[in-house]
Amino acid sequence: MGDAEIVQGLPIVASGVDVVRGATRVLRDIEVTIVPRARTFILGANGAGKSMLLRVLHGLVEPTTGSVTWGGATARPPGQAMVFQRPVLLRRSVAANVRHALKLAGVRGPVAERRIDDALASVGLRALAGRPARVLSGGEQQRLALARAWALAPEVLFLDEPTASLDPPSARAVEAIVNEIHALGTTIVMTTHQLAQAKRLAEHVVLLQEGRVAEHTDAAVFFRKPSSAYGQAFLEGERL
Repeated sequence: MGDAEIVQGLPIVASGVDVVRGATRVLRDIEVTIVPRARTFILGANGAGKSMLLRVLHGLVEPTTGSVTWGGATARPPGQAMVFQRPVLLRRSVAANVRHALKLAGVRGPVAERRIDDALASVGLRALAGRPARVLSGGEQQRLALARAWALAPEVLFLDEPTASLDPPSARAVEAIVNEIHALGTTIVMTTHQLAQAKRLAEHVVLLQEGRVAEHTDAAVFFRKPSSAYGQAFLEGERL
């Protein structure tokens, strides 16, 4: 790993992380490292803590105990973006949604307009640039959310089950966009409940069981032969 990657906030390391909400310990003693340039998928049954772990790694949620560092630093760096399962879109046009994100990042003027055009073209929405964002279909809204993130050129992109509510063609379109973003050098951290999707896209797997890490390994190793009984049961569908 080069010094440039450390400066850019990678790797992301969670050490001894617990998250408690009320009487519930959502995450328990989490030890996870997100390595640069990889596609890491967080798997687990409903309620296992996937979305919470994603938010902790992104810095949106502070651990109750333990710590998260980004390239060795304790402050979350710039250069991260997140796409949620249900995109949060402004009551503005498709292009204006991307423009607003760029403005918040300090990107304005001709540079911003070029990024908007490039990002919308990359996700197939250039022709809809002037349309109100909230009248788009579910798949189009998710592609807009990805375009908004893409325009920011993030070092790390967090995705929380971005295809969960989409039909198969729309889901495959989103997967293709995620692959394109990754090919540009962006580190991907994504939750999913779809094993087939993880098999297609993942390079590393974090499997959660009731808030704990059951496995943290290469995807090829996990899908070939999980090291834990829970991992074996999970792949067999006994705990899905």
